[in-house]
Amino acid sequence: MRGWMQIELFGRLATGLALLTLLPAGPVAADQHSIVFSDVSVIDTRDGETVEGQTVIISDGLIRQVGSAAAVDVPDDAEVIDGSGHYLMPGLAEMHGHLPFAGPGEPMVEDLLFLYVANGVTLVRGMQGHEEQLRVRQAIDDGELLGPRLVLGSPAMGWGNTPQVDEAPGLIEEFAEAGFDLVKIGEGPDPETFEALRQAAEAHGLPLAGHVPDEVGLEAVMAAGMVTIDHLDNYVEELVPEGERADIAPLWGVASVANQARLQRLDELVDITARHGTAQVPTMVLWETFFGGKAPEQIRRDTPEVRYVPTGMVESWEESLAGLRETIGHPAGARQVVTLRRLAFQRLHQAGVPFLLGTDSPQLFSVPGFSTHREMALWVALGMTPAEVIHAGTWAVAEHFDELDRAGSVAEGKRADLVLLSDNPLEDIAAVSEARAGVMVAGQWLSGDEIDERLEKIAEGNQ
Repeated sequence: MRGWMQIELFGRLATGLALLTLLPAGPVAADQHSIVFSDVSVIDTRDGETVEGQTVIISDGLIRQVGSAAAVDVPDDAEVIDGSGHYLMPGLAEMHGHLPFAGPGEPMVEDLLFLYVANGVTLVRGMQGHEEQLRVRQAIDDGELLGPRLVLGSPAMGWGNTPQVDEAPGLIEEFAEAGFDLVKIGEGPDPETFEALRQAAEAHGLPLAGHVPDEVGLEAVMAAGMVTIDHLDNYVEELVPEGERADIAPLWGVASVANQARLQRLDELVDITARHGTAQVPTMVLWETFFGGKAPEQIRRDTPEVRYVPTGMVESWEESLAGLRETIGHPAGARQVVTLRRLAFQRLHQAGVPFLLGTDSPQLFSVPGFSTHREMALWVALGMTPAEVIHAGTWAVAEHFDELDRAGSVAEGKRADLVLLSDNPLEDIAAVSEARAGVMVAGQWLSGDEIDERLEKIAEGNQ
């Protein structure tokens, strides 16, 4: 049986990540004293409303009290942050992250994690598993490293890593014993292998999430209980009659047949998804980078946040995207893929299918944290309200992980992962990116000035 540590992990689209060399953050310990947000408007992430004039007390990494000034006693030694004219919301989630294959002592890891936190992303579900990520998670949990809370998927079961049927139980057992939180499904498993993975994962209490293997199909993975479908995988492929898509390559081959799509099939797929309630992590912006027509050098000019990653990495993104465009080919079909993905997104949303915020960062021009803001803006452009988008990145994520008792909203007893904004994000989603006054992660407060100062040092180090 192959050991998972010897598996060749899928990392083609994260080309250049090893070039990331940023400034070390040093050990981090949550302050024991209380921090108070006074006279702040709290964003209700469940119902999409604001509650004004609130006092929020934080200590030991948890929200201890939330209420009106008259109902809350502020400790004498508390650090008070004036929240008047400001809005407090929970930190956001990145539900499809590609964390590096390096340990907690590596500067690139420390600053990659900072990019998430700087943008108010306080939870990352890693979907490109590696043993070193387990050590990074432990360092964060121990307060030795500043970063978002990590939920870690296993090495991908697909592509060149697809196990034999008889290998699946042993691999899944190793993943469970190592401490991975879920099994990442990639492209490649046939129905028999997928079922072997499902049974083994179920035996160890690990959910399945990720891609839809073409031979298995959407309905089968949903019936099997896969907890998320990422990238809207196979929603376009299965609009094409089966005989016309039989020999296409996974992911990229769909552009060659997209013009044969039958939209009546989309109604069936939406109905099936709504019936199963399978959550979607659509990663819309990145897939439009893949299949869109904009030249790589133009995307680079239009993505100013690439200054926070090394120049060599950005150059490798340009080269990789140009090569991927050649692989995809069929420019008209590629444009149709973008159109059909947007339509699927809208239909699934209208049907009440749950969405969870994720961007597949870091990837080609998908810069951690910054990509979350771009994703949120596109979702609004596609018809979601700002309240629905915020819900998808906060409350819905906590509900997905069955932890509404400790995350997903600004309430007593929950983790102190918070974002303070100077404008109301329920009125304009751009406030999340443009009006950030500070971020709190596990009770540690980072003012906007502190964040900007470190971001500037990162940018200077990349020149």
